[in-house]
Amino acid sequence: MFEAENIRDWRGQDVVDYDGRKIGTLESIYFDTLTDRPAFATVTVGLPTRRRLVFVPVEKATVGPGYVKVTYDKSLVKDAPGIDPDGELAAEEEGAVFEHYKLPYEQGSRGERRLGRR
Repeated sequence: MFEAENIRDWRGQDVVDYDGRKIGTLESIYFDTLTDRPAFATVTVGLPTRRRLVFVPVEKATVGPGYVKVTYDKSLVKDAPGIDPDGELAAEEEGAVFEHYKLPYEQGSRGERRLGRR
């Protein structure tokens, strides 16, 4: 499981798939507001003039010297829902992120957001 005391220690590190292929660089972590545990990472992908941030689950992710390894294939991650580098995930788009990875999704009991950025 990916755990870091300080996300700044991992920001800018490579994110690789289970075969070690580089997907992009770690930008931020979104925490599950129900459990306060890391849930998704945003990864910078694309050409310098067309960059975007895509979401990838960090459950069962591992860290090594200079990288975070996720358990998902590079092509699946690159096709994931994303946001502009300066954007925020809209509440109504949270479900699509979970759906892309076939993960269960439900809002909080009062309709609260499920993901919070740190």
